[in-house]
Amino acid sequence: MSMDNLALDGPPAEAPHLRVLAQYLKEVSFRNVAAAAAVLQAHDHQPTIDMGVEVKTRPMGSQGDAAEVDLCINVEAKRLDLPMFSVDLVYSGVFQFVNVPAAELEPYIWIECPRLLFPFARQVLAEVTREGGYPPLLISPMDFAPLYWAELRDRESRAQTPADPPPESVSPADVPLGGLSEAPP
Repeated sequence: MSMDNLALDGPPAEAPHLRVLAQYLKEVSFRNVAAAAAVLQAHDHQPTIDMGVEVKTRPMGSQGDAAEVDLCINVEAKRLDLPMFSVDLVYSGVFQFVNVPAAELEPYIWIECPRLLFPFARQVLAEVTREGGYPPLLISPMDFAPLYWAELRDRESRAQTPADPPPESVSPADVPLGGLSEAPP
């Protein structure tokens, strides 16, 4: 391509992308219910770990080109049905969206932003449990697309009229951790 053609066409358009403007630990709560008892208990019983993950968003910016995204992780650990510890963690980020068409904005907010926050939230969770006297809790990487599809289904079900049959119920517990991204059925 010659310089003459470049001048006539103008500068090339910037590809759609997002910028991380800030990321931070918004909230963490660690309840160490059985620290002393855990030391004395036999460790031949594996703890049961229940985990919930939720994504919350809030638009920001006067032009609607930014959002705050909260990655909320809740963990409860039990051994022999006795509580050991629980963690409530909110790791957040502020993201700006550059040249992202409105139709493509939600996948950026609900999938890409939490994907970028996840490693940092995972590290905080591991450090908190380690400082609580337990082995670090290292959770597996997640695919946030199923949470996004579940959110879309929830919105559709709320928008349905009473004459419509109820949609298939989806809860965060039904969403697999990891795996490939799939479109809703």
